[in-house]
Amino acid sequence: MSVAIKRAAVLGAGVMGGGIAAHLANAGIPTCLLDIVPPELSDEDRRNGLTHESPAFRNRLAARGLDAALRASPPAFFSPKDARLITIGNIEDHLGWLAEADWIIEAAPERLEIKQALYTQVEAHRKPGTLVSSNTSGIPIRRLAEGRSSDFRQHFLGTHFFNPPRYMKLLELIPGPDTVPAVMQRTAAFAERRLGKGVVFAKDTPNFIANRIAVFGFFAAMRLMVEGGYSIEEVDRLTGMAIGRPKTAIFRTADLVGLDTIVHIATHIAKALPDTDEQSVYTIPPFLLELVKRGWLGEKTGQGFYKRVKGVEGSEILVFDYKTMEYRQTRPVTFPSLDMVQGIEDPVERLRALAYADDRAGHYVWPFLRDTLLYAAHRIPEIADDIISIDRAMKWGFG
Repeated sequence: MSVAIKRAAVLGAGVMGGGIAAHLANAGIPTCLLDIVPPELSDEDRRNGLTHESPAFRNRLAARGLDAALRASPPAFFSPKDARLITIGNIEDHLGWLAEADWIIEAAPERLEIKQALYTQVEAHRKPGTLVSSNTSGIPIRRLAEGRSSDFRQHFLGTHFFNPPRYMKLLELIPGPDTVPAVMQRTAAFAERRLGKGVVFAKDTPNFIANRIAVFGFFAAMRLMVEGGYSIEEVDRLTGMAIGRPKTAIFRTADLVGLDTIVHIATHIAKALPDTDEQSVYTIPPFLLELVKRGWLGEKTGQGFYKRVKGVEGSEILVFDYKTMEYRQTRPVTFPSLDMVQGIEDPVERLRALAYADDRAGHYVWPFLRDTLLYAAHRIPEIADDIISIDRAMKWGFG
């Protein structure tokens, strides 16, 4: 267990894989970034004289992942020069490099069969004692470890980074049934000291800690909105900086995460929960299903709950009206209590005043906070050992 983490490997060069590799390089860790070989040559490949054996073709996906990290905004690297510590390759030709890695991080697509097939290949090359972890956001760690050797299972865990890895402090560590405690401590120490992470130990339960609570809060916000006839911009005004949370609040945050991602997470949680009453909490409202059906998925498609358009006087933001299922101009949000609390500097007193206000603002904020906090408290010890872990996960994962 005393082997230092001096070299790493990241398998999967998507947004998360590339970001994780970049942050390892930021910490001075030489890292190989591998992805699959593209299925076929493109017309551009043929025009450039590439063949199926050309490294530029075979390493294309990893090269794209590194390039995306270099072009990321905000920057994924401390300095572009740190990218020199990343070596790109592909899973067919370069898995032998894993023998030199002290930590292998899998960031493959969220499908159990893909990850398990990759672990079979990894096990043929990793040296005994090498840490292996998955960046899964919700697949049970126990399922991922099935069929692996004893040494693999003892050194296997979930390492759930949040996007973007350089900036989001939270790292959830999730043990499998055979993970050695010293492996958890070793990984936590490295993540805190070298990567600057805030580590939270999570249980191997549906979507771990932060996503479980955050998705519940999102669905509670939507339910209360529909029940009370609130608008999307009203909810965002009440669930952002007014209550000490990021200004992206509920629906702007959802647009950043991706509405399809939220639906996928909620569906996964509902299927994995044994309690039918809790499953009903994650029932997806018709307007959210329709947004996903239309391909209005948020920031990545240019429209979701909000849409930026060019107006006569420049760009303006439109908001989705879930009653008409169309976009419209945003409307000013005014509540007497919201205006009153603007002058209260103490965040505790400001929150108390708003939550207990006898107007539409207070009638929304109090049940929203009450339901979310009670849900979190009732998840102890299911998803974590203490409420501090949940509090830190939400603070470090969502601000």
